[in-house]
Amino acid sequence: MREKFPELMKIAMKAGDKQRVGALRLIQAALKDRDIEARGAGKTVSDDDILAMLQKMVKQRQDSIALYEQGGRKDLADQERAEIAVISEFLPKAMDEAEVAAAIQAAIAETGAASPKDMGKVIGALKAKFTGRMDFGKVSPAVKAALGG
Repeated sequence: MREKFPELMKIAMKAGDKQRVGALRLIQAALKDRDIEARGAGKTVSDDDILAMLQKMVKQRQDSIALYEQGGRKDLADQERAEIAVISEFLPKAMDEAEVAAAIQAAIAETGAASPKDMGKVIGALKAKFTGRMDFGKVSPAVKAALGG
């Protein structure tokens, strides 16, 4: 995944697509920050870490869009939307609600979770299998409800 970004940046630069170049630069800068952070901890950045980083970048931009629209800055909100479109190209297709519910039930059965105390096990199992395909902010309440919490 890491190798795609510089290649796509060259293509966008040759095409003169300034918005795409800007978004790819943001991705590469965030990735470089992750690399430096991981190096300090003696780790390497995996593809799952990159997916999590991209999801976080999308979420940040969605929050910014809401603030820009409240402030009447449609131009900045549109720029954030364009960045989301570029970043989303690298994310796997998100699961729909039925798939998420099925994955939650499978993870509960797999981990043997029986109460809300076991929620961490279930979330951990889901993150191991579905990083980048689920919004874990929305999944947590569903897991809690499925466990009777």
